[in-house]
Amino acid sequence: MKSPQLPRRTFLKTLGTGAAAGLAIPFFARNAHAAAPSKVLRHASFGASGMAWSDIQAIMGNPFVKLVAVADVDLNKVANVKAAYPDIRIYQDWRQLLDKEAKNIDSVNVSVPDHMHAPIGYSAMQLGKHVYGQKPLAHNIYETRMLTTIAREKGLVTQMGIQIHSQKVYRQAVAIVQGGAIGKVKEVHTWSNKKWGDVGAPPSRTDPLPANFDWNLWLGTAAERPYVTGHYHPGNWRKRLDFGTGTFGDMGCHIFDPVFKALALTAPLSLRSIGPAPDQWNWAINANIRYVFPGTAFTADKTVAVTWYDGDARPPAEIRALIASTKPLSSTTVDDTGRPGKKQRQSEPDQGSIIIGTEGILLIPHIATPKLFPEVKFADYKLPDVAGTHHWTDWAEAIVGGPGKPSAHFGYAGPLTEAVLLGSIAARFPQTNLNWNAAKLTFENEKSANQYVRRTYRKGFEVAGL
Repeated sequence: MKSPQLPRRTFLKTLGTGAAAGLAIPFFARNAHAAAPSKVLRHASFGASGMAWSDIQAIMGNPFVKLVAVADVDLNKVANVKAAYPDIRIYQDWRQLLDKEAKNIDSVNVSVPDHMHAPIGYSAMQLGKHVYGQKPLAHNIYETRMLTTIAREKGLVTQMGIQIHSQKVYRQAVAIVQGGAIGKVKEVHTWSNKKWGDVGAPPSRTDPLPANFDWNLWLGTAAERPYVTGHYHPGNWRKRLDFGTGTFGDMGCHIFDPVFKALALTAPLSLRSIGPAPDQWNWAINANIRYVFPGTAFTADKTVAVTWYDGDARPPAEIRALIASTKPLSSTTVDDTGRPGKKQRQSEPDQGSIIIGTEGILLIPHIATPKLFPEVKFADYKLPDVAGTHHWTDWAEAIVGGPGKPSAHFGYAGPLTEAVLLGSIAARFPQTNLNWNAAKLTFENEKSANQYVRRTYRKGFEVAGL
């Protein structure tokens, strides 16, 4: 029997006034919805703390969702979820959860370190489970393409965890560009001040394993190595080549998103890194990567350049001068969950994008209200009246028969992630133009780069199809 259609509900709240207005609060009480559909969505979470705990709370804010099971390699991290949902079944091995609960669940969220996104997500999708997957969608380009493909082939409802995509401020930015306010786009500069990188070999020691923590399962598909307290788990894995994707993988999917959407970008034609290369263990910081994308209906030319910077790297002074303001921007910092942090008063945000058009400039802070320049020219411009939606609820409702489909589904999020991860490969080849054939998943002029498109899984952790 087909599930009843659900009314579209908006759960956004604003944070005060000024530049922070329109920011969504990503956490809601479990009784936040007035009515629930007749169908119960039986859900499992891969991950129990950190971003996983945030995702659980947001998804479970829908009263028609029932949390059935959770898997986490670190059983020291499950206290909160067990206290909130005493009846759930807890596993340490994600494979056991899928094996034992396949008939009891309809959907999952994959909120674990990057290197395990694809193995877990793809395995769940092979069983026909709908997936909410954290960004980046996967650890490499081949995995990303396979997740995108299986979602389409099986008709699954998917959503990537780029929650700002659904918020008012990012949707306003897209509407400004596509509405023609700044004319045709000539170039884009986008950046993050985060420093998910490091230098040097891991410490040459082996530390005792914490109780209730399975290091072998945490390593998963990656090669074996000694456990070193704090070097990988719980947070520093983002810096390591085998587990994370650096600052770009962490923040690129967020910050590229409104640019990718607004310009209707597809796969890049080429890219070139002029920043430092990673060493054999860690991602570097201060990246500077220039993409050349095919032009679209929203660009001035047949191609458009989009340049990424992170760490201390920033757009050139003449580009930053384009957003010099008589009223310093009030931006709001955020953590990885999208939770608002401190407000800052400055001429440019620590993270964001500058889109240069033929008729004006658009600044998209991460995360605050977009702003147009020159200020005098746009003094009377009214920002588009667009509404945000609840990123997690959009996904959950679509599964049980709600209208439409999530806007960050893997058909959109996959190509976005591929573009970001291409930058991570380019970083390994400084001062080298890499020509990309998206259809063949191949670099045409630098064959040595193709080894990073796909990886080999450790014996015992292979996944059929990956």
